[in-house]
Order: sequence, then C-alpha cells, then structure tokens
Amino acid sequence: MGKAARLKQQRRAARTPPQVGKRRSRDAQTRRVVWGVSVGVAAGIAVVATVLLMSRSQAKPPPPAAASAADNSAPASLVAAADAVGFHPTTEPGVGLIEDQPATAAQPPQNTDLLPVGTLAPVFALRTPQGRKVGLAAYRGRAVLLEFFATWCPHCNAEAPHLRALDASLPQSKVGVVSVNADGETAPSVYAFHRYYGLQYPALLDPSPQPGSFTQQGAAGPVTNAYRVEAYPTFYVLDRRGRITWRSDGEQPDALLLLELRDAAGRG
Repeated sequence: MGKAARLKQQRRAARTPPQVGKRRSRDAQTRRVVWGVSVGVAAGIAVVATVLLMSRSQAKPPPPAAASAADNSAPASLVAAADAVGFHPTTEPGVGLIEDQPATAAQPPQNTDLLPVGTLAPVFALRTPQGRKVGLAAYRGRAVLLEFFATWCPHCNAEAPHLRALDASLPQSKVGVVSVNADGETAPSVYAFHRYYGLQYPALLDPSPQPGSFTQQGAAGPVTNAYRVEAYPTFYVLDRRGRITWRSDGEQPDALLLLELRDAAGRG
C-alpha cells in the first residue's frame, strides 16, 4: 500500500465515530466500516401512503426469493458460481428496526465527506453480473435512488427486501433504483445476493484492484470512491437532471426514501 493510501485510511479511521461498527468477514476479522443504526422500538406505525408517488400504500417487504427468474438470463457458469458462494443473509442485534419508522426517525449521515446536495452526480457506466452495461446517463428524466452496498453487510441485508418493495411500488417512468457494489465484489457474490432477494433493479459491479466477495475482504472501486462512500449502505437521491438532492448512510426509514424520491421527481 502506498503512502497516500495509508494516509487516506488513517484519516478515515480518525473520523470514525463510536457508533460506527467495523466491517467483519465471516471469520469475524475486522473489515471495512459498516454503520450501525441504533434505534428503539417503534412507538407507532409510520404512515407512508401520503408520500407515495402514485398515492399508493407501500406493500410490506416481500419474503426473500431463494430462486429468481434472473437465472433465465444468466449464463449457466454464473449460476453455478453463485451457488458455490454460499450466500446467506447476515444480521446482528439492532438491524432492520428503522425501516418501518417515520421519516423523522432518520439520523444524520455519519460520513461528513459525502458529495454535497446540489452538485451534479458523477456519471458512470458499469456492468451487471450478467454483463449488461448500465449507465447513469440513461436515467436522466427520472429521479434515481442510488445505493452503495456490500453483500455481507447486515444493514444492506436488512434494507434489501424494503428496497425491493419500494422499487415495485414506484412508477418506472418517473423513478429508477440503481445499486452499486461498494466492495469490489465478484460477479457471483453480487448475483447471489440479488438473486436471493429477488431484486429487479440493476446491481452493478465496481471492480477494484482488490476484488472482494461474500467471504473475502475487498476494496472500493473508482465509482465508489468518486461518491466518497465510507459506510454501508450509502444512499444518494438524484433529481431528473442528475443533481444530488439528498444523501445519507446507514439504514433509512422507507417513508423518508419515498419522500425524498417524490421531491426529486418533481424537480426540474
């Protein structure tokens, strides 16, 4: 590792607050930063119908899909490699609690270095595990929820079924959901994650010199670095012109994501 890279890691570690947990591999060794959101039990039920773009109630998160129709479009070699990954949902105490809370339950971002609201989001073109190229420019004219995730991250696992329900409830002509793997993970790992949860929006690979996987530490790719991602998950909402209207890290209330997307879709 070069001197510049070591200094960058030291700066990140220095500003890591106490409530931010450490990334762990399956053998419990320390890995990249993962933000843990500490929330109490809900005092009431969040009302989200008023913030839906089409005035529809949000469906409860669907159960995981052990097998997906995505297999029909994937090469047999990718399917076999994904099977060999051994993906399974990861969890830990305190995860998966905030998603059903009101929008006001959200916490401010832990990472103070995220790209500023009002700036143009860096454009990129990445590939899905199946090899399809997806460019951010193709989403101009729609609001976009951009997620940076890792397959082993308990908070990303908790968010996945909620994002699936969110994506299914929104008009595709006005809103798009895009997910970027932030750990430089291999195609089989990313495919196994999205197949398990039956996610229909694209999951994109952001290759790095240090490839990661569900069981092995990786490193951020160039797009992840361009968006200054330091915790998982990290979210950005973009308006129809590709400008950042909101961003944060950690698990988020469904109601807040809906509210921010509704606002972004109405801009421009």
